[in-house]
This record gives sequence, structure tokens and C-alpha cells, in this order.
Amino acid sequence: MTEKLEMYRCEICGNLVQVILSGAGELVCCGQPMKLLKPNTMDEVATEKHVPVYIQKENGYEIQVGTVLHPMNDDHYIMFIESISEDKNRIKLQYLHPGDEAKIFLEEKIGKEKALEFCNLHGLWEGESD
Repeated sequence: MTEKLEMYRCEICGNLVQVILSGAGELVCCGQPMKLLKPNTMDEVATEKHVPVYIQKENGYEIQVGTVLHPMNDDHYIMFIESISEDKNRIKLQYLHPGDEAKIFLEEKIGKEKALEFCNLHGLWEGESD
């Protein structure tokens, strides 16, 4: 059984899907079950920081990837950042590309949230707001 907003990846073709509504079925791609991704929360993979960090700004909040901003090179970059409210009723998703900054801006934050980011080399990472 899937849960709302879980992410699954095909280990053959690399398709990445996020569950919009929960269901009892199994997610399958390329003839095999997709793998449920569990986000990393500690930066043990590389010297670059991957955990999303919430920073209060004058007119909202910024989510940046790492306390030291993650590189955004052609061969190593953040593919997207997503902010999810604690009740899972509100999300903001921003796709990123090489050359962009590894951050997004939120005009408002409603209570506790978590941020997910996906690095093309190091996978899914999670950070929480205060």
C-alpha cells in the first residue's frame, strides 16, 4: 500500500513518481516493482551538503540545499526542491537545472514543514523547518 507523497523510483529506467492519492496497488515500471525512496537526513555521502535548510528572510522563507550551497554543475546538481506542510495538504515544488542556485523562496510558511530535494548523484534528502 502506498502513502500520500511517497516517492518511488524505477531501478531500470530511472522514472521517479510521487504518490498523489494513496492506493492498495503496487507501483510497477519496466516490468518490476518500483523502489520506495527513503530520504537521507544526515550528510554522510559527500563533502557537499545535501540537507535542505530553512532560512527566514525579510519577506518570507528560503529553502537552500546545504549550509554550504550545493553545486549546480552539469554533472552534479539538484533536480528539484519540494516543501511539504506537516498535514501533507500543501506542497510547493520547484524544478532546478544546472546553473541555477540550489534554493527556492516561500512567501509564507504554515506551521511545521519539511523540505525534500533530489540530487542527481546522491538521491533524496530531507530537512525540517523549526
